Amino acid sequence: MDRMRSSDRDDEHVAEEYGGIIPAYRDTSQRWQHISPETRNGVLRAMGLEPDRPRPLIGPDIRVLAPGETMAVECPGDLVLEDGTRLRVEKQIPPDLPLGYHQFQPDNAERRVWIIKRPSSCWLPSELKVWGWAVQLYATRSRASWGLGDLGDLRRLANWSRQLGAGVVMLNPLCAVAPQIPQQASPYYPSSRRFRNPLYLKIEEIPGAQNASVDLPTLTVAARQLNERPRIDRDAVFGLKMDALERIWRLRLEDPAFDRYCLEMGESLRSFASFCTLAERYGGDWHQWPREYQRPDSLAVKRYVQDGSDRLRFHMWLQWQLDVQLARAAAELPLVTDLPIGVSPGGADAWQWQDVLAEGATVGAPPDQFNMDGQDWALPPFIPHRLRAACYAPLIETIRASLRHARGLRIDHVMGLFRLYWIPRGPGPKHGAYVRYASEESLAIVAVESHRAQAWIAGEDLGTVENQVRRQLAQNRMLSYKLLWFEDDLPDEFPELALAAVTTHDLPTVAGLWTGFDFAAQERIGLQPSEEGFQHIRRRLMATTGLTDNATPADAVAEAYQALGRAPSAVLAASLEDAAAVEERPNMPGTVDQWPNWSLALPQPLEEIESMPLPRQIADALRREKSESRNPKLETGPRPEIPVT
Repeated sequence: MDRMRSSDRDDEHVAEEYGGIIPAYRDTSQRWQHISPETRNGVLRAMGLEPDRPRPLIGPDIRVLAPGETMAVECPGDLVLEDGTRLRVEKQIPPDLPLGYHQFQPDNAERRVWIIKRPSSCWLPSELKVWGWAVQLYATRSRASWGLGDLGDLRRLANWSRQLGAGVVMLNPLCAVAPQIPQQASPYYPSSRRFRNPLYLKIEEIPGAQNASVDLPTLTVAARQLNERPRIDRDAVFGLKMDALERIWRLRLEDPAFDRYCLEMGESLRSFASFCTLAERYGGDWHQWPREYQRPDSLAVKRYVQDGSDRLRFHMWLQWQLDVQLARAAAELPLVTDLPIGVSPGGADAWQWQDVLAEGATVGAPPDQFNMDGQDWALPPFIPHRLRAACYAPLIETIRASLRHARGLRIDHVMGLFRLYWIPRGPGPKHGAYVRYASEESLAIVAVESHRAQAWIAGEDLGTVENQVRRQLAQNRMLSYKLLWFEDDLPDEFPELALAAVTTHDLPTVAGLWTGFDFAAQERIGLQPSEEGFQHIRRRLMATTGLTDNATPADAVAEAYQALGRAPSAVLAASLEDAAAVEERPNMPGTVDQWPNWSLALPQPLEEIESMPLPRQIADALRREKSESRNPKLETGPRPEIPVT
C-alpha cells in the first residue's frame, strides 16, 4: 500500500499498512470521525484478511518512472517491454523507455519488477477552449428513434452542435447492462464498463437491416410509437431491438472487419459475450447461476460457450456494431465519455474480476448535512492489494475501453483513485471507513492511457475531498469540476484547468430551480430538501446574472449560461435539459421508485430542439475563440469543501 507523505497529512490520519484502512477522517463539518473496531474488522474480512492475525501484505514490486527517470538494479536481468521486445540490463533501467507497462526480471530472483513509464502529465492541448452539450443520450430522441436516443441521433446531434460552434459532445455512460428484462435504467450501475449497451444501436444503419426477410417496417412502426411516451420504456425497446438484431444476424453477412475487431478485442470480448449468453439463460446476477458457471475460467463455462458458439458470436457482433456506429458519431465531433465509479456486483465485469473485488463490502459516502444516514451505492470496491497483484489489469482495461473513440473522459467520483468509503455488509453506511489506494500508480495509468488516446481527463471532484487530491489532479493536468450552483466565486474567477457547468444530472435544472418546481417535487416524494440551501443557490443565481423575480424560466436559463460563458475554464458544459427549459432533473439522488430516474425523455424531439431559440442563445453565450498561446494554469492551493445533495 502507498503511504501519504507528511505534507499530505493535513486532512486525515495515515492509513495503516495492513489493509490501508484510514482510522479516522474529517466529515463535512470538519469534525473527526473515528472508526470502530467492528468496522475495521468488517472491512478487513471483506478484503479476505484476518483481523486477528495481521501480516505484511507483500504485493508485486511496482515502480513508476517519470520522463527521463531511471532506476538502478541490484543484479543484471532482462527488461521485457510491453511490445515483447527484450533488452539486457546490467546496472540501470534506461531512461528512454517508451510510455507503457514493462517488466524487469532479475537473473537471480523470481520476483519481477513491474514498471509503469508515465508521461509528465495527462494529455492536454494548450489551445483547449471548447464548449459542448452534456447529453443524456437515451433522452435525446429524434422522430426516427425507436423509443430511446441512439447512436444515429448522437451523430445528428454532433453535426448540429458543430454548426453551433461546439467543440465536443459530453455523454452519459453508454455501458452495457445485463441482457434481460427488466433492463437496468441507471447508467452508473453497469454490468460492464468495458462494453456498451445494444439499446443505443441505430437499427436501420446495420448492414442487412433493409433485407426483406427482416421485415423492418413492421418493427419500426411499433418502435416509433414509443416516442410518444414521456418516459423511456427500456423493456419495450429491448424487446423490439433484440428481435430486429436477431433477424439481421440470421442473414449471416460476412465482413472481415468483424473478425479483425474480435481479434483486436481478444479474450475480454469473448469473456463478456460468454457472460451475456449465460445471463440470457440463468439471469443477470452470476451469483445466482449454477455453481459450475460462477467462474469464467471453469471447464463448464468453456463447454457451454462452445456449444452455444453462435450466440456467443451474436453478442460479439453487437459490440462490433456499437463500435462502428460510435466511431461514425465521433467523426462528426469529438466525444467525451463518462466513467462510472463501479460496476454491478452481479454483472459481467464483476464475474470476470471477482477475485479482485470485495464480496462483503460496498462503496458509498459517510453521513453529511444533506444525508444524515450516509449513502450506499451498492457497488463493490476493488481490493487495493489484489488490484496491485493483478498489475492493475482491470483498471487499465477499463480506462482504455472508456477512451475508445473519445477525445475526453470524465471520471465520476475521481476521489476513488485516492481513497474510497467502504461499507461492510450489515451495519449500514453510517458505519463505514475510508480505504486508501496507491494513487501514484493509478494516476500514472490514467496518464499513459490519456496520451495513447490523445484525450484529456476531467475528474468529478465534488463532495468531501482531501486537500492533496486537487493538488495532485492539477499536477497531472486533469481538469477539476466547477458548478455555478456550488461555487462562491463568480464564473469569471473559475480556474482555467477545469470543466465548468451550471448544474449536473443529479442537481436541479435551471428552470426547476427558478420556478421552485424541483424543491416542491422533493417535498412531494417524501424527501426533506433544505429550504435554506435552495434559497441560497437561487439568490446566488440572481446576484450573478442580475435576474429579477419576474424573469421567465427561459430568461433564467439564458442568463445563467451568459454568466457561465465568462468563465476562462478549458471546457464549458451546457445540459440539453436546460436548452429545452426542462424543470425535471434526470436523476434524484436518494430515491428508488419515487422518481423516474434515468427515464425522462426530453419533451421535444431533436428536430424541434434544433430550431428552438434557447439552444442558440446558449451556444452564442458559450462560443469561444481558441487561443494558441494560453495554457491552463495549475491550481495548487486548497479550496473550500463543497456539499453535495
